[in-house]
Amino acid sequence: MGIFGKESRNDARSSDTLIKNSSLYTFNLKTTSWPIVYDAGYNITFMGVEKLHPFDSSKWGRVHNFLLDDKVLTEEETVTPVEATEEDLLVVHTQPYLNSLKWSATVAQITEVVPVALLPNFVVQRKVLRPLRLQTGGSIMAGKMAVERGWALNIGGGFHHCSAERGGGFCAYADITLLIKFVLHHFEQIKRVMIVDLDAHQGNGYARDFMDDDRVYVMDVFNRNIYPQDGFAKAGIKRKVELRCGTTDQEYLPLIKEHLYDAINEFHPQFVVYNAGTDILAGDCLGLMEISPKGVVERDRIVFAAVRGQNVPIVMLTSGGYQRSTARIIADSVVSLRDNGLIGPP
Repeated sequence: MGIFGKESRNDARSSDTLIKNSSLYTFNLKTTSWPIVYDAGYNITFMGVEKLHPFDSSKWGRVHNFLLDDKVLTEEETVTPVEATEEDLLVVHTQPYLNSLKWSATVAQITEVVPVALLPNFVVQRKVLRPLRLQTGGSIMAGKMAVERGWALNIGGGFHHCSAERGGGFCAYADITLLIKFVLHHFEQIKRVMIVDLDAHQGNGYARDFMDDDRVYVMDVFNRNIYPQDGFAKAGIKRKVELRCGTTDQEYLPLIKEHLYDAINEFHPQFVVYNAGTDILAGDCLGLMEISPKGVVERDRIVFAAVRGQNVPIVMLTSGGYQRSTARIIADSVVSLRDNGLIGPP
């Protein structure tokens, strides 16, 4: 059951009240700021425990440092996020699910780092879940900025395996579902939202959440041979492109371009959420695809050119990517988008 299409009137009223009372939309973007969201609190570091998962849990900080070094923006021009509160999370998540995160064993299962189960939960909350809540707040804030500026980037987020009632795959909070619900509530002119998910993995979390909501169109291009292989969630994908292990640039890039333009012409979105995972990169131990660094940069250019060419706002989330080289590639992509006139200063 989708959380939007089938929710009761009482649930809808409660959700509207929670959004109205949230502080995540109360900020005004400075005229000197780029719509790029980041905070050092995104990075997960605790006694080396983070190294027990292939995910580079300080990728986000290195992306930001590269953008500073490349003079894309300065510290002062970066937008600082606000951590999503429990009330913000309850806009989508059930109370039983949030309560389950108070058990370290549950968080260990979601993050796929077994030793986390042995840590006191107050440590898990501070060192593991707070960074994810901060990134979730950043995604919601980036949604607002994308509508106002035409584009935005959260250097983090993209937790596409998490739905209202369950997490998984290092995704504890449903930031994509939350981002979209906030946009639909605050901007009445937006009635059609498209998710373009080009992470190597199937985006099963939001697909479950929006299963019955015709306002949301999902285009998902993923490796069918890897996690999560969620057959039920596939029913929530409007345009499904299943790839095989070892897919290369030559096959991948034309497919992206063809299906993206077809999806835009079919649905006519008024807002796009772009989940730009870099785990499609050759050598990624979890994505198992063979896309070159130049292919990743070109993929992002294709998406922004297609969406911005229609004057549609787009928000980009960095999502998966399990090699240290991905931080440099994400930064290179942002530079490419700037140099191609697809993003720019205030």
